[in-house]
Amino acid sequence: MAAFVLVEVSIHDPELYESYKKLTPGSLEPFGGRFVVRGAKTESLEGDWNPERLVILEFPSVEKAKAWWSSELYSKAKDIRYRAANSKMLVVETLG
Repeated sequence: MAAFVLVEVSIHDPELYESYKKLTPGSLEPFGGRFVVRGAKTESLEGDWNPERLVILEFPSVEKAKAWWSSELYSKAKDIRYRAANSKMLVVETLG
């Protein structure tokens, strides 16, 4: 079953974050991942949620998403993201 990874990002080093953005796409491909939303404008319809940056990724399964996140291929990009931004990340299985 497919899965989405939802990421809320607050960037404190925009220049360094650009390096992260360049490295990430290549790390997704071997795991069947793709961007669904990548930093597009958001508008809150309910509640107090207004992310600075929202990213949604799609993978063939939760297992593939978790394999990507913990992969050596993504580790360099992830280290950059940790230095350039604060993030919240969820993986969620789709309905089918």
